[in-house]
Amino acid sequence: MEVIKVKLKRKGYISSVIYYSFVVIFSFLMLYPILWMFGSSLKPETEIFSNVLSLLPIELNWLNYPKGWEGFGGIGFAVFFKNSLFVTVMVVIGSILSSSIVAYGFARMNFRFKKILFACLISTVLLPIQIILVPQYILFQKFDWVNTYFPLIVPKFLGGTPFFIFLIIQFIRGIPKELDEAAIIDGCSTFGVFWRIILPLLKPALVTVAIFAFMWTWDDFLSPLIYLNEVEIQTVSLGLRNFMDSQSGTSWGPLLAMSSLSLLPQLILFMFFQKYLVKGIATTGLK
Repeated sequence: MEVIKVKLKRKGYISSVIYYSFVVIFSFLMLYPILWMFGSSLKPETEIFSNVLSLLPIELNWLNYPKGWEGFGGIGFAVFFKNSLFVTVMVVIGSILSSSIVAYGFARMNFRFKKILFACLISTVLLPIQIILVPQYILFQKFDWVNTYFPLIVPKFLGGTPFFIFLIIQFIRGIPKELDEAAIIDGCSTFGVFWRIILPLLKPALVTVAIFAFMWTWDDFLSPLIYLNEVEIQTVSLGLRNFMDSQSGTSWGPLLAMSSLSLLPQLILFMFFQKYLVKGIATTGLK
């Protein structure tokens, strides 16, 4: 009997070693591009591509960071960070407000064509963004919004993102309707039920929406590329592109240095709010 127990423990130990070894190797492969970027940001430009596989620089070169932070054309990289932060914060606020209100309407209220409108909402999730680029651009050009932040911000206040709406709908459906009925008996209006009962309970879902909205907006390259023409109002993603010039060459050291800095806000956000992100997704039926 004791021999069997020893064999089982040994078998379990071997299985654990194999499992965790696989996890460590796979995690390293997934993180290798990011680690290479951080390491290459500290390399001289002559060493970046001559020593590609090495993560650690032979000679540390911290000058890539101040050089990249200086920017180009008299515009420092701090301007791009400020622009991205402004756009991202406004998009997060707009996404939270509009998505929660629209989701509450679909989850709790009855109105004509509700099923048809919900089907349209779900269909827009499957719609590639390339299909609506041209009509949107023509519309915003008619409004004289091109080369402003309005095309990036205003739509988020007028309906939000379909994925966020669907996520919050699933969360609201998990809240007992008896709470709404009790609030109505106590004299709450429809908006009062939303504001006093539903909204405070939406914290995990709203934190999830805020994290996704922040990360997607901060990383967005296509929309700013289309609507922002002047360098002074461009975001971080466009600022990184400006380090690449087909004629004068690419400043790889400053480019990788600023790329590393551009990841820090997302890493910090994910580290502090990871538990809310997992909780928000796990409680909305998206498992």
